[in-house]
Amino acid sequence: MESTLPAAAAVTALHDALLRDARWPAHEPAPRDDGLWRWIQTNHCFNSRLWAEEDLARRTQVSDGEIAANKRAIDGFNQARNDATERVDELLLVALGLVDPASARTDAPRSTVPAGSRLNSETAGSMIDRLSILALKVHAMRAQTERRDVDDAHRESSRGKLLRLEQQRGDLGGCLDALLADCEAGRAHFKVYRQFKMYNDPRFNPALVAERAGAPARKA
Repeated sequence: MESTLPAAAAVTALHDALLRDARWPAHEPAPRDDGLWRWIQTNHCFNSRLWAEEDLARRTQVSDGEIAANKRAIDGFNQARNDATERVDELLLVALGLVDPASARTDAPRSTVPAGSRLNSETAGSMIDRLSILALKVHAMRAQTERRDVDDAHRESSRGKLLRLEQQRGDLGGCLDALLADCEAGRAHFKVYRQFKMYNDPRFNPALVAERAGAPARKA
């Protein structure tokens, strides 16, 4: 039976194809399914939006208000990117039979990991998230190798960095494939690690709690 698990090469191909579309990420094509691939694409979308906002937030000739707007957008996109990463992990663990499906989305999913399986500290979802970021780096560095407003030294330096980034992406993809193969064979497992971004939650961020109470927030 053909595996339903994502191969790193397919993930990388999707990331690159989306980045080649000049309309991305403002325009999102329909994902190849409404499950795992939808969330892999969603993760890549928010990483792409984060990338653009991070560039804008470094501007030095705009108003403080514009930079503040960039920073607020970064917070929102980062939260959405992490949420998508967690959803990828949930769906992979269910597909691998390593978690009880009814509890997969809770803060305490019930493990169905076989005895003797080793725990991998990094999740498959976080590796896919890193592949997305590497795709953005590869895409941006390749653009540097094609610039005509810089000298040959800049382009040559960029080509060297591009080769290193592509090597890093290949290494990470191999690690992802190996982890999923080990999980499928019962040799390894991972868990969903909830990020609990407290600074984005008005119930937990002390500065936001103080604002709601009408008191000045204490400085660290």
